[in-house]
Amino acid sequence: MGLIWHGVDEIPEDFGPTAVTIGNFDGVHRGHQQVLGRLLSTAKENGSRAVAVTFDPHPAQVHRPDTAPHLIMGIEDRLAALSGYGLDAILVLHYTLEFAQQSAEDFVRSIFVDALHASHVVVGHDVRFGRGNAGDLAAMQELGERFGFGVVVVDEFTEQAPRHRAAEALPDAAEGGSAERDGAEGYDAEERRCSSTWVREALESGDVRTAAEILGRPHAMHGTVVHGASRGRALGFPTANLSHDAAGHVPADGIYAGWLIDASGTRWPAAISVGSNPTFAGVARQVEAHVIDRPEEAPEDFDLYGQNIVVEFVERLRGMVAYRGPEALVEQMKLDVDAARHVLATSGQGGAPAR
Repeated sequence: MGLIWHGVDEIPEDFGPTAVTIGNFDGVHRGHQQVLGRLLSTAKENGSRAVAVTFDPHPAQVHRPDTAPHLIMGIEDRLAALSGYGLDAILVLHYTLEFAQQSAEDFVRSIFVDALHASHVVVGHDVRFGRGNAGDLAAMQELGERFGFGVVVVDEFTEQAPRHRAAEALPDAAEGGSAERDGAEGYDAEERRCSSTWVREALESGDVRTAAEILGRPHAMHGTVVHGASRGRALGFPTANLSHDAAGHVPADGIYAGWLIDASGTRWPAAISVGSNPTFAGVARQVEAHVIDRPEEAPEDFDLYGQNIVVEFVERLRGMVAYRGPEALVEQMKLDVDAARHVLATSGQGGAPAR
């Protein structure tokens, strides 16, 4: 794992030369991954160290906190994802209104030149930096000529954007809830640039499959398991409830097939509920995961309370529906578990075996 610096004062004076890239990297999606791949190859070709520069908090949270987008992942998960690509170091810059007042030239000189001794800077065509985002690609190239670093431009990475999807029936459809899921093949598509905005749009509509295609992996949330109202346990479907401060973008309300990854790293197939459960009044919006076919021979060894877990979303099964009492809800939950089991068995992702 590479180094992580929280400020330029932590960078050794003799660190360098470097190949550097810059961005918010929210989601570390496939577009980001293409930039990181080019960064690594550039560093290798020039005998430099690969460094990614990012910001915390996200600039939008500083400039427009009331309308800033929900982040796809928290800072710790973002750093873990970036570290997984074999970077030599990550520089996290604390973003403030004062920091944002630096001119494009001052930013490049202080960070890329003086602190990181950059030999190359790897960016996309839409790079923006400096006060008021005044710096663009042309400015970066001009500054590179002035300060002696090369600018490597990465082409945009595009993905197929679904226009409509063919419905694929799930087993044992239930009355009162949708039993269709988006088909993975056979739909019209157009190319769209991979972006964090597109990921958020997909999550906010519940389309976690498209989000996964853009991210290159399933969307995940990360948090601590807390005690809930225990309604699921009373109904025979105990759930692990994520704390309300869990990191990661909460997708649209509904029932999902996915995975619960416990503190030991074991992946368990799960049916995941997102929402306020309209069958019961006064329930706050929450994310809770029911492990499918959980081990019954040693339930005391399967206590997840207080554990830090990851919940991965593979596919949305249906929207959130109010049922006429607990009995109807239990019948639907049985069908949801069967549907989740079916989806996960054909998803090609590993996990603890469902029995």
